[in-house]
This record gives sequence, C-alpha cells and structure tokens, in this order.
Amino acid sequence: MSMTRAAAGVLAVAAIAAAPAHASSDATLLSVNSTLDKTTYGGLSVGGLSALAFTSSSQALALTDNQGATPARFFTLKVRGERVETTKVTTLKRVDGTPFTGQNLDGEGLVVEPDGNLLISSETEPVIRRFDRDGDQLAQLSTPPRFGIAPNGQATTNQAFEGLAGSEDGRTLFAGMEGALSADGTGRLRLIRYDRPKRGDFVPTTQYAYKADENFNLVELAVVDEERLLVMERKFLNNQWGIRVYEAYLGGAQDVSSVAALSDSSPFIYKRLLLDVTDHTPLIDNIEGLALGGKLADGRRELTLISDDNFSASQATRVYRFAVKLHREPVLEGRALYSATQYQPGPTSGNSGVGANNGVVPPFPGQPIPGFSGALYEGGNRFLAMPDNGFGTKGNSRDFLLRVYKIEPNWLSHKIEVKGFLSLRDPDKKIPFEIVNQTTKDRLLTGGDFDIEAIARDRRGDLWFGEEFGPYLLHTDATGKVLDAPIALPGAKSPSSPDLQPGEQPTIQGSRGWEAVASSQDGRTLYPIVEGYRLDDTNQLRRYIYEFDVASKRYTGRKWAMKTDAANLQIGDAQAIGDRELLVIERDDLEGAAAKIKNVVKLDLGDVDTDGFVRKEQVLDLLRVRDPFGIGGLGDPFRYPIQSLESIVPIGKDRLFVVNDNNFPDSNGRVPGQPDDVEAIIVRLPDGFDG
Repeated sequence: MSMTRAAAGVLAVAAIAAAPAHASSDATLLSVNSTLDKTTYGGLSVGGLSALAFTSSSQALALTDNQGATPARFFTLKVRGERVETTKVTTLKRVDGTPFTGQNLDGEGLVVEPDGNLLISSETEPVIRRFDRDGDQLAQLSTPPRFGIAPNGQATTNQAFEGLAGSEDGRTLFAGMEGALSADGTGRLRLIRYDRPKRGDFVPTTQYAYKADENFNLVELAVVDEERLLVMERKFLNNQWGIRVYEAYLGGAQDVSSVAALSDSSPFIYKRLLLDVTDHTPLIDNIEGLALGGKLADGRRELTLISDDNFSASQATRVYRFAVKLHREPVLEGRALYSATQYQPGPTSGNSGVGANNGVVPPFPGQPIPGFSGALYEGGNRFLAMPDNGFGTKGNSRDFLLRVYKIEPNWLSHKIEVKGFLSLRDPDKKIPFEIVNQTTKDRLLTGGDFDIEAIARDRRGDLWFGEEFGPYLLHTDATGKVLDAPIALPGAKSPSSPDLQPGEQPTIQGSRGWEAVASSQDGRTLYPIVEGYRLDDTNQLRRYIYEFDVASKRYTGRKWAMKTDAANLQIGDAQAIGDRELLVIERDDLEGAAAKIKNVVKLDLGDVDTDGFVRKEQVLDLLRVRDPFGIGGLGDPFRYPIQSLESIVPIGKDRLFVVNDNNFPDSNGRVPGQPDDVEAIIVRLPDGFDG
C-alpha cells in the first residue's frame, strides 16, 4: 500500500554510515544509501519500490507497486556493500502478452523461486501470480474467498497481500495481510500459508493469527527457517514513520482457518522485537521491502530494507543495510515438582495471622516449603534452595524457620527430592536487635526476624543473604551460622527496618528490598538489586544495582541503574555470567492467564546509555518455552505463569534452572483453587545467554 507523506522535504544522502551510538546487541546499522532516489532507467522512474529479493549476493530485484498507467515492472539492482545501481527493467505481462499497469496490478510482494521464476502478490484483487524472469505470466495461485476485497470478501482496498515470503526449498509460501479482515478487528491480522505438493502448485493450507502493534500494519515478510519468520510492521502517525521488524515463531502455532472472527484471546503468533529503525537513524521513510541475506563474519545475518517513495518529491528511495542477530527458541528439558502440602520436620507453623486459602487450612503440621526465592548450583543435579520468610510478614512468620534446603530434581520421575537442610542461626549473638529465639542456645532464625530473598556464595564458600525487612545483607558460614551483624546500605530503610527511627520516612518500599543478590564469578563482589523502585526516586522505572566488596564488607559507593519496562514490574533474582554481565528476572506480579511478563534479561554493567541505564537484552520469556517432546505435559509451547518467579541458576553456557516461590498457601497460577506446587524446570537456550 502506498502511504503519502505529508511532511515536506527529505535529506538526499548518497551513503551514510551508521553511528555506533545507535547500535544494539541485536541490530547494527551498516549504511543508508539514497543513490536510487529520483533516478530513471529505460525511461521509467525507479520508485515505488515495495518489495526486494536477492538472486545472488550482489544482485537483487526490486518491485514497483503502482504508478498509474505506466507498466507494472521490477528492476534488477547491482548491490555491492553500500553501492546500489540499476542495471535492468522488466515489464510484467499477462498471459496474452499485454502489459500490466499500475491501474490493474499493485505489486507488493516478491519471491524468487529456486528455478528462477517469480511469485508476485498484488493488492488490487488480491492475488499471487507467477512470472518468468522475462516478466511473462505463467500461473495464478488461488486466494481463499474471504480474503477478496469487499464486497466480494472481507478485505479492505489497499490492505490485502502486502507481504510475501517463500522458503529456501520452494515448498512453502507465506502471504501477509496488511490490514485486518472486517470480521477480525483492527490489528488482528492473518498470514496465509501455502504448501506445494510433489505434483501441482501451491495451495492455501493454514492461516495464522498475527497481532500488530497499535497503529501499525504488516508490510513485509521473510522466511528464516521452517519455524521462524521476520515480519516488518509500519505506521504513519503525526507525520512520523515507524518501522519495526519482529521475529515471529511458528512452533506450536495454531491454525485459525476455521475461526470466523479473531479476538484478543485468539492464539496469535509469538513475536519478539528484532529491530526498531527509529533507534538507528532519523532517515526513515515508507519502508516496504525487506530481504534477509547470508551470514556475516561475526555470525550475524545481513538484513536489507528498501523504501517506497510513492513517486513523491517529498519522499525518498533509500536502501538500509543492517547486521542482525537472530534468535532460536528455548526448549524445555526437564520439569519436577514438590507438593505444596508436603511438610518438612519442625514445629507446627502458620499458627497466627495466616489465613486459609486454596483449600489449605492452618496451622500446618510441620514446616512447609513455600517455594524458593534463591538457589545455588552444587554440581551434578544438586542445588541449594532457599525459601523466604514463610508467610510474608514479621507477625505471621515467627514460627517459620529460615533454612536452605539441599534438593535434587529427578527429571525422570518429575519429582524434587529433598536431601536435608541448613538452619540459619545466630549462636554467637552477632545480631544486635532482639530476635524471636533470643534466649535459646542455637538462636534459630525465623521469618519474624528476616525476610531472606536471595542467596549468594563468596570465594571462601561463605553464604550471603539479601533480605527485605532492613533491607540487610546477612553473612553466614557454609553451614548457616551468622558471622557478622546485618549490613545495611546507608540511606536505605524499609517500613519494617529495625533501624527506622520514629518519624523517619522509609526510602525502600515494604517487601521491595534485596530481592536479588548476584555474586561475581570470582566471589569477591556482590551486586544487590532492589526489587521495586525506591521511594525517594522520581523515576519509577529505575531499579538500582549496588556494588558490595566482600573483603571489606562495605558498599563501594558504586551503583548502576536498570530500566524496567513498566513501573509495577519487579526484580526476581540475579546471577553473574561474566565479568560485567548479569542475568536478571524481570516479572509482573500476576499469575495464570493474567500473567504477561515473566522474563529473564541480560544486563551489561559495562555498557551504560546516555540516560544512565545499563544495556538490557531479553534472554528468555518463560511464558513461551518450546516443549516439542511433551516434557512439561502441559502443551507446546510450555508456559510458566507462576506469580513469584524468584530463582534462576545458570548451568554451563546454555542451560538455566528455574524454580518458583509459591507463596504457600496463596498462589494458584496453575490450577485455580489449588495451591501451586514448587515447580522446577530446566530450559536449554540454543543461543546461550547471548539471547
């Protein structure tokens, strides 16, 4: 579809190198080239370029959409790095030899088949036709009736087959609708999959639901492999263009051919942002063509975009070259459970202030394991896993003992086996304020004393706990015996802090203190992170990461800032995976069908932007994990819609152990009315922790 730009004037620049400041870990702009702009070839304008397809590493075809009564055509381009020039023009002709024109063919999609023939989509009908390289029509594919232009179908004029992409083997074709069918509603788009049998031509077999961003439409597609597409979206709002390229994943996608009308609850294809052109250059126009090239020296792929100038003096034809890092989907390798109502030895708990919920009535006959808020890898299939303070507050958790459990998930039986525990205790009276078991010999710590939420290990093997009541760092030996008085961050006090003076205002939200504490790989430095924004911070998207020196047992005064995607998102855990890189859980506080964000992201403390935030890159979406082997038993893709996602442990270079805090007996993200079990999973990341 042509979109006329109202803004006057564009920069005519022959070749512009990308500024490094705009480079991202997933995409780097290599060049912008406008040498084709307002040129002619064979007496025809080289413009209105709506599709791009490479025939070799140095040659591409660019399709003109429509220019009145002029011939419908495609241009052959010579492409060498930043240099682009036109070498040929070919007119598209009907079976009877008469030329198509812009009045009866609106060329929007272009695919080069393995035998050299071309598939070209037109929005006018809409239809997909096959042409030879001389531009002669050879065949026409069938279009499902409902995709016809109204009143014959449900499509809108100039909102039909805008995107077209074919698999490398020539057996599969995808056509993308620019706009929604009238029955589906704005932004709810459909992709049609065509398959080619051994004998015969392409036939439509499957429809997929695709949700475009608000005010965006689909303009182009590219096939990555049998389970991945690239989808380019475009908007024109307030005289500004917006162009985004997404990776779209077909694994586990459902056929919606029989769905009469899509809704917000329809099974839309999962997508992940690869590239927002506005982050890389201000020279943005009506970009409509996209072609995925081969691998570059660093393993990334070359991606070329081309803009449609609509034959307008105020718009430009530009060729954009990017290097992009594509992402394969994570795969579930194991799942194991520990029953929510399976109790460990110890005194009766939940005696005061704990309400009945999800069919469970306190008090509890022993010590429940209310999930895990932190974990450490012990080698093999062994982990140390730490519950928090029990039931949420000082008052209701005085009978809950703080422990670190030794667990072994059995991935074959799908059960978590508990092999013992460490008890946190203060026999040497290092804690300066009164604790629940103040006068006992062992002085076992309880949830009425501390709300421990994170566990880390230093280079000597000592344990460090991040807790939220202070918030404090709590230092113990490898057996759980307290070695020092709790260490506070100067100026950081929660409403529950024993150090908060009468009339003093807290600076840390209640239950939003040290939810995450990462240990550097050499064990010399800790990185405590606040779960929520500080009360004395005007930016509610900011989460501070502090630096703590283990040897001196002091905060260094150095800190970094992470930017969350929304003010209500929480930090769940953190683990170091490099000298300056952390894996961090960023999550919402919702569960079940309402859960929307359960992400693991990577932070680079060595890369801070101009706004003072460290670079953040998504590594894993726990609401979308492929399970092609049925390991989870809950369908493919596997979802982890647990409210309190609070523990991750890297294993090697490409596997991640994940376990939940089930807030016993309150969370019920799996089955409404039933308390969540403790649920551990192992996820393999094919691209490693590089996302």
